[in-house]
Amino acid sequence: MLGAIFGDIVGSIYEFKEIPKGKFLLLNPKAYFTDDTVLTIAIAEFLLTSENLSIENLSTENLTNILQRYGRKYRNCGFGANFRKWMMSSTPQPYNSWGNGSAMRVSPVGFFYSTEEEVLQVAEQTAKITHNHPEGIKGAQATALAVFLARNNKYSKKEILEYLEHRFKYDLHTSLQLQKNKPKINSKQEEKISLAKNFDVSCQKTVPLAIRAFFESQSFPDTIRKAVSIGGDTDTIACIAGAIAESFYGIPKPIINYTRNKLPLEFIAVIDKFQRKIQIKNRKNIK
Repeated sequence: MLGAIFGDIVGSIYEFKEIPKGKFLLLNPKAYFTDDTVLTIAIAEFLLTSENLSIENLSTENLTNILQRYGRKYRNCGFGANFRKWMMSSTPQPYNSWGNGSAMRVSPVGFFYSTEEEVLQVAEQTAKITHNHPEGIKGAQATALAVFLARNNKYSKKEILEYLEHRFKYDLHTSLQLQKNKPKINSKQEEKISLAKNFDVSCQKTVPLAIRAFFESQSFPDTIRKAVSIGGDTDTIACIAGAIAESFYGIPKPIINYTRNKLPLEFIAVIDKFQRKIQIKNRKNIK
């Protein structure tokens, strides 16, 4: 889960801006967590409070209450207009979104469950209370399943890529370099137009880019660099890619320390409890 949060933090200061060339500073003191982190923590808390329930009995009301509670408390963290309206409503309803909000918050599901079927079912449930459009659900499922597959040592990156591409019908074989090719910018006005065109918040655009960033990477930090370098919705692309990369590579200790130091104590408490719980689950599965 820290991988998703770190990606969000690193990408926070480059969203809708020109990305610096070369190896930009990863552990930037000016970076901050956004709504991606807030809702990732909320999903983790939901899973922890629901651990004794069967998937069929997971409470939509509990999930809604937790997401609204976190959203309202951290309302200035960059929530989109539709989610903001939902989180402030006394009668919240799904709003048929295909936006990447369903994918940015779902990574704890990929860590928490031990079967593909469970991961897909719960990912759908976490998505559809807001993002009940088929693409919104698919984006959440693809992200959670990527995390789940990446933490299983028997799959290579190529096998993960091909499985996800086959199952979700995303184009995952086009390189980032080809996808990033842009016309030459001759003025500040043209630069603004180019940045605006690259700012796509759909699941169908964001999730494949994040998966591809992981596939082309050589390490956890390299995944984050590649994800942020895509531009556009940098915090969310890096959040999704970071979750998958954490699951596959692990996270270097300095990055763990940096990330924890950026978060409120209540977030740290959820992260620590979540980590202990999945360690216990993993030990039981090994036995």
